[in-house]
Amino acid sequence: MNFIHHYFPELNKLQKHQLELLFELYKHWNSLINVISRKDLDYFYLHHVLHSLSIAKFIDFKEGSEILDVGTGGGFPGVPLAILFPDVKFHLVDSVGKKIKVINAVHEALELKNITTYHERMENLKLNVDFVTCRAVAPMETLCRWSADKISSHHRHSVKNGFLCLKGGDLKEELFAFKKSQIISLKTYFEEPFFETKKLVYCPLN
Repeated sequence: MNFIHHYFPELNKLQKHQLELLFELYKHWNSLINVISRKDLDYFYLHHVLHSLSIAKFIDFKEGSEILDVGTGGGFPGVPLAILFPDVKFHLVDSVGKKIKVINAVHEALELKNITTYHERMENLKLNVDFVTCRAVAPMETLCRWSADKISSHHRHSVKNGFLCLKGGDLKEELFAFKKSQIISLKTYFEEPFFETKKLVYCPLN
C-alpha cells in the first residue's frame, strides 16, 4: 500500500480501507480460483493495483461517466478504478465465469455499488459508455471490432471518448492504422523499474 499512498495521497479513509482489504480478498480467492499468478501475488499492489490506477494519472473520470472494462480477468483495471472513482459506473466483462465469480465476491465485500459484471461475449452487450479500458487483452484492431460500437459519441471529458489500454512492448505495428493514438510511458508517472516497459495507449473513437 505504500506505493498507493505515495502516488495517490488524496485518497479518503474509505478508499484507503477498501484498497487495503483488496490483498486479503484476492489472496483468499486466489487459493480457490487462480486469477493471479501466485508469485505475482507478492507484488500485488505494484503490479496490479498501481498499474490499474495509472489510467487515473492520465484522465480524471467525471461523475456519471460509464466505463467498460473488457476482458477484465480478476478485475483489473476495473476494481481499483471503481474504488478511486465511486461516482463513475464500471461495467466489467469477461468470458470466463470463475473470474466474474471472484470479482462479484470482491466488490460485494467492499460494498462497491458502482460495479456491474457480465459473464458474456462482447457482441451480446448493449451498452453506451464513455471509455473502454483493458489490460493486455487483445490487439487494438480486435478491441475496436469487439467494442467500438459501445462507445458514445457524446464527449464530456478533456479528451475524446475512446480506448484506454494498458500494454507493453513494441506497439508500432499494432497501432500503425491508428494514427490518432497516443502512447504514454508509465515511467512518466511512476519511478519503479516495473513500469519501464509499461505503456498506456489512448485511442480516440474518431
